[in-house]
Amino acid sequence: MQARIPPVPAEPARPAGFWARYAAWSLDAVILLPLVALLTAGKVGRALTDAQAAWDAIAKAVPGMLDAMLGGMQSPAGMARQLLLDPALADAAARLQSALGTLVLAPVVVYAVLALPWAVLFESSSWQATPGKRALGLRVTDAGGRRATTGRALQRHLAAGLSWLTLNIGHALALVPPAHLALHDRLSGTRVVRNAARASLAPWARAWLLLQAAAMVVGLGALFVWLQAAMQAAMQQAMGL
Repeated sequence: MQARIPPVPAEPARPAGFWARYAAWSLDAVILLPLVALLTAGKVGRALTDAQAAWDAIAKAVPGMLDAMLGGMQSPAGMARQLLLDPALADAAARLQSALGTLVLAPVVVYAVLALPWAVLFESSSWQATPGKRALGLRVTDAGGRRATTGRALQRHLAAGLSWLTLNIGHALALVPPAHLALHDRLSGTRVVRNAARASLAPWARAWLLLQAAAMVVGLGALFVWLQAAMQAAMQQAMGL
């Protein structure tokens, strides 16, 4: 009589922490960003051109007003009124505002559209995870630890919009132990778990997070230098230097 082999117990899971979840999300974002850039290239290019033209129109009008104010021909209040009431300046300001809005919103909207089927289809599949989550050993389950249905995965993704709209406070809730539940986890009845054997971040994932932190510091520094140079150039142009 053949001996009966007992089944191998499933590897226990534990709630995934905030940084593992963020690393997974950022990996998915990097995969989607080239497509976002491709789909928004035309609109973003036109918005940049419009923004530059509007800024040039504003920069050309300001020096004359400053000369009038410095020569005693116009008070600061009068200059402010003229800036507000001048049709050409109002049009330039409106075009600049519209262009800046496009630069910010167009990539965000396209990313949101692409991310919906990406997250829903992968998280409700046999993987139970997007490629980014799978690389980190994470899985999305329902509250009972079962595979999420397509409807529940959709509910989870839509609820994630609230986590963004709360200025990421909804995402930050995933920092709170022991469950590490984000706002959209709570609203959709889902969990993000990882195998107990992979409780800590892999060295490459830590390096990925450090690379993002370094890129953010460099980016903020570059933005500060650019803003400083732009303000200096605008002042020189206004002073006629």
